[in-house]
Order: sequence, then structure tokens, then C-alpha cells
Amino acid sequence: MERLGSRSDRIEAHGLREVFASFLKNEALGGIILFFAALIAMIVANSPLSEHYFNFWHIRLGVEAQGLIHAFPNASWLESLSAHSLGFGAEDGSFFVGFSIHQWISDVLMSVFFLMVGLEIKREVVAGELASFKKAIFPALAALGGMIVPGIIYFALNAGTPSAHGFGIPMATDIAFALGVIMLLKSRVPMALKVFLVTLAVVDDLGAIVVIAIFYASGLHLGWLFLAVLLLCGLITLNKFGIKSLTPYLCVGVLLWFAVHYSGIHATIAAVAVAFCIPVRPKISFAEFAPLVKDTADRFDEDEDNKGTQKFLSESQIASLRAIKNSLKSVQSPLGRLERALQPWAAFVIMPLFGFANAGVSLSGADMDLSHIFSVDKVFLGVVLGLLIGKPLGIFLITFVCEKIGIAARPSGISWVQILGAGMLGGIGFTMSMFVSDLAFRGSEHFEIATNVSKIGILSGSILSGIVGAVFLLLVSKVKKNT
Repeated sequence: MERLGSRSDRIEAHGLREVFASFLKNEALGGIILFFAALIAMIVANSPLSEHYFNFWHIRLGVEAQGLIHAFPNASWLESLSAHSLGFGAEDGSFFVGFSIHQWISDVLMSVFFLMVGLEIKREVVAGELASFKKAIFPALAALGGMIVPGIIYFALNAGTPSAHGFGIPMATDIAFALGVIMLLKSRVPMALKVFLVTLAVVDDLGAIVVIAIFYASGLHLGWLFLAVLLLCGLITLNKFGIKSLTPYLCVGVLLWFAVHYSGIHATIAAVAVAFCIPVRPKISFAEFAPLVKDTADRFDEDEDNKGTQKFLSESQIASLRAIKNSLKSVQSPLGRLERALQPWAAFVIMPLFGFANAGVSLSGADMDLSHIFSVDKVFLGVVLGLLIGKPLGIFLITFVCEKIGIAARPSGISWVQILGAGMLGGIGFTMSMFVSDLAFRGSEHFEIATNVSKIGILSGSILSGIVGAVFLLLVSKVKKNT
């Protein structure tokens, strides 16, 4: 990935840090909105409107061509597309191009969310808390421990059962929810701890992406995979040739989405790959942009006779303003510009929609009631204990041990009890955990019930983790204030 070294690059890094500050605010507020979206989903799913709620997500949105399969009986590629998972379906000779509403949210809109996640990761690696090994190693190890221990707890409880494949569910931390809780604590929590939690969650997201790509692929199709690799090479080539316009990256990214989708790997991985290829450096440097601004200021002062009486801009002044307007995009980091554009959509639209579509679980339906919570293997216990116990235990233990043996150093201004408190908040695993739960049990004989039970476990574990973590950090703050 690109590194920032010159003075101009350092100024751009400052701009990326401003993106980070905006990201903190958006994610924290987005986490609160996401909480209410999930709460409303649970209420509606257990109300007289539950049937309409669940049927709504299965409505198909797209274009259907009647009799297309019959019109081209030898077009085997049409039937191949129709038979393949999402996006295309053939019934009675018709050919449908589109998705159900749930699939539009979980596979298409969530790809935009994963694009945002990829941009966050690259920003942190280039100019953030992951920019140097010394700064990155502590939160990276914390994230690793926070993934391994919950996965082990879940797998140990479900080993030998059809539900064992759900070990990835309690591994994730929901950055929006966790930030929402920690921001509510305000000055009671040091800024260094907030930065640590954000960095941990970013690395955690990267780990979750790797887990999805490796363990939750559904039968690889080499032809599509080869096409995906070619398209990815095309994106890398665009970056290496210094193409700064976002349009070609996004256009190739759409093609990559389809290729990855049909390869058997979850299509959201394509969005992360696109994000990693978006350039950081702007088209023109600040050193080149500064004279343009100075020239404009000089043009505004050049007409001495009209100074103080001028009511309209001269042609030369208008030309200078147009030149600045045309240069504004060129002087901004393409990565920072795209991240700023996506932040509000991801935080305030996509994540709440995803939460509303996925958090609704009926506790009294024909396929699900409270008795199933403890009867479907140990899914519920595995998820809850993984989030509530595994997360803080893994984060605390691995960082404590690594500091004692000299591998990593704890950030200054943060105590070990605060690290433990942050680990508790790390057990809030809503968005990514919900996403993995939709993939983990596919092909299982009790797919729907296990998925619903895991979602109840995610909601229970996340709420408990948020409450316990917030209360713990409040008590730590109070004790520290009184000593």
C-alpha cells in the first residue's frame, strides 16, 4: 500500500485524520440509530405485523423476461446463471435479473458497507494507528485474541454438531455500536482508549473479512474466479499507472462484484479489494495547488481603480474561481473523498436497513419459539459466551502476555482495567456477526432455526456486553477520580 513521507503527504495525512474524526462522529451516531432499528425490528417481528414483515423481505425487485429460456433452449449459460445462488432465477422459462429485497440489502448494499470498511482499513494502514509496526502491533494482537478465544469457545461447545461451522459468528466487533456506547461515556474514557477500540475494531473487521473469504465460500467456480483475478489485476494496474479518477475503479469494481459473486466467494469481498486499490495520493500536490490559490487572490486585487466600488467579478476573476473549482477534486485524496461520500450513507442508511432486515426474529412463530434457544445444539450459549466472555478474555490475555514478554507495549494513558473494559465493549458484535450468521448455516438441515437462534444470541450477547462494559468503565472512572 502507498506510504506518506513528504511534507505534502503529511498534510494529506492530516486531511485523512480529519476524515477519521468525522468517521468517529458518524459511526457513534450511526450506532445509536442502528440500535433503534434493531429494536423496532424485534418489536415488529413479534407483533400482528410479523407476517407482513417477513414476507416483505422476500419480494423480488428486478427485471423478468418471460419465456426467455424457451426462446433459447440451447443457451446453457442462461440456465447456469439461473441455477447459481443470487441474482438470476428461472421459473417456467422466464429469466429474472434481480434480487429479493433482503438480498439487495445483504449482498448489494452491504457491499457498499464493506467498501467503506476497506477504505477505513487502508486509511489506518497509510496514515493512522496502523501506519507503523510499533503503533499497530498492540491493537492488532488485541483483535487477534478477541477473535480466537470467542471462536474456540463456540467451537468447543458445538464440536461434532451441524452447527460447529458457526464459529465465526462471535468473532466480530461492531464498530458503530461499540463507538456509540463509548462516546456516551464522554470524558470518563480517555481519548487513547477510544482510538485503541476503533483500531482494534478495524483490524477485527479485516480478520472477519478473511474468515468470510476462507471459511464461508460456497463451492469455487474456477472460470469466474479467474475472471475476478484478471479484474483485480486491472484495478492494481490503474493504481500503478497513477489513475486518480474514481470512475474507472468503481466501474471495474461492479464487474468484479459479479465475478466474485459467481465464483462462490461472497461478493462483499470484491468491495474490500476495490477499496484497497483506491489511490491515496491526490492528482496534484498541495505545493502545486497553493500558487493557484495565490494567483486568484492576486487577481482579486489587480484592479486598483475599482477597489472598493466593484460590484461584479471580472472575467479574469471568474476564470480563476473556475480553475480552483476544477482543481478541488484533484487536490483531495481519492480515498478520503470516497470515504467522506460513503460515510453518511453507510452509517445512517445501509447499516440501519441491514439491522432492521436482519434483527427481527419471531419468538412465537411456527418455526421458532423460546424452547429452540437451548435445543439447537449449543448455538445460543456459544454465541453469548463467545461475545460476553471470550472477547474481553482474548483481548486482555493476549495483550497482557505480549507486553510482559516484550512483543508489544500498551498505549500511554491507558490502564489494564481500561483495556479489559474496552474488551467488554468489543463483545458488541452486531452487524458483522449478523452477516456471518446468514452464511454460517447454509446447507444445514436446521438452517432457519439455527440462524434465528444465533441472531437471538448475538442480540443478547451484544446488549449484555454493552451494558457490562459501560458500567465497568464508569466504575473504573469513578474509582480513578476518587483516588
